[in-house]
Amino acid sequence: MKKGLTEKQRKELDAVTAMSDEDIDLSGIRRITDWEGVRVGKFYRPIKQAVTIRLDADVIDWLRHGGRGYQTRINTLLRSVMEQQKQKKACIT
Repeated sequence: MKKGLTEKQRKELDAVTAMSDEDIDLSGIRRITDWEGVRVGKFYRPIKQAVTIRLDADVIDWLRHGGRGYQTRINTLLRSVMEQQKQKKACIT
């Protein structure tokens, strides 16, 4: 069971909330420059958009063979190709 914030925690949050962005010291936070291996969807959920596409029957059978979640598998495969293409473009430029 989750407990509420302590009085000390609430006062600290109120103090940070009252500060302007420029006054908050971010020097102790490491800047992430390498996003390789980041697991998309753990904390961030991209907006989903319903689409209709026509795929070959054997491809659909192959995707559905893994059981439930074939649409997620389609998305994962497409995201993988998308990321590979982005890396290729980044290497060229």
